[in-house]
Amino acid sequence: MIDKIKEHIAIVKGFQSKSLDDIEAFRIKYLGKKGLLNEFFADFKNVPNEQKKEFGQTINMLKTSAADKINSLKQALENKTEEKGIYGDLTRPGEPMEIGARHPISIVKNQIIDIFSRIGFNVSEGPEIEDDWHNFTALNLPEYHPARDMQDTFFIQTDPDILLRTHTSSVQVRYMENNKPPIRTISPGRVYRNEAISARSHCFFHQVEGLYIDKDVSFADLKQTLQFFTTELFGKSKIRLRPSYFPFTEPSAEVDVYWGLETETDYKMTKGTGWLEIMGCGMVDPNVLDNCGIDSREYSGFAFGMGIDRIALLLHQISDIRLLSENDIRFLEQFKSAL
Repeated sequence: MIDKIKEHIAIVKGFQSKSLDDIEAFRIKYLGKKGLLNEFFADFKNVPNEQKKEFGQTINMLKTSAADKINSLKQALENKTEEKGIYGDLTRPGEPMEIGARHPISIVKNQIIDIFSRIGFNVSEGPEIEDDWHNFTALNLPEYHPARDMQDTFFIQTDPDILLRTHTSSVQVRYMENNKPPIRTISPGRVYRNEAISARSHCFFHQVEGLYIDKDVSFADLKQTLQFFTTELFGKSKIRLRPSYFPFTEPSAEVDVYWGLETETDYKMTKGTGWLEIMGCGMVDPNVLDNCGIDSREYSGFAFGMGIDRIALLLHQISDIRLLSENDIRFLEQFKSAL
């Protein structure tokens, strides 16, 4: 009987199959309720006492060999199935790649940079955490100047001289300190102001400010530059400049573009006037030039600034500025086709 069991052990070890049905039949043959193992266990009572130990050890060896063989064959088949599932037919077309989308802020910023680069403006950048000199004092806003109240500032509590920049004019100051005229640069970036968040305003937003410094720069140069910009970006060439006040420019103006009154949306956007304010501008104050180490008796210049967020709302007909910072995939996917 023991020799017969050893023969089955040899059969088990030599068994090979790539079919789950064959493996299952093999399992039933040896490990099933009516399998050979149960038959051998049933014969245990007929074995002489001196052979019972060896008989029991041999049966256990058969059981272990059968179980190990079944598990190893099943594992090999599962691995092969998994590989086929991963790679499959290599001649099949690949899965389509998900195309990303540019953020509307990036789209508009790139459009603005491209327009001004065509007329010789480069791009300058600076830190978002600024000091009082570059954000206020150098821009003709000395301490206790009432115009500082126009901008609700985030100050760093540990150092009242350090703050989150309220405009990218601070980048222009740094650029003038480190570069000699002629200067022709735009400064896009994120700015911060302590304002209530609503559909039309946020505590952080994006600006792009432009600066041109050279000899004999006039207000006419400023107007012609803005005329070119509005025509290229909006496709609308009619603009007007209204007198205004900014501490760092004199004279100063607000720039309106004639949007038109062709649709109901146009009436809502322009409050029935057809005109839409898009930026502020002016001739650089001589004090600002002198503060930055540029001789105001020899050089003059103009500056302008606009909110990228607001222009993005206009160009893409977005009703709520908060959508620009909420990272809603459903909203962002609408700009997949935009450059």
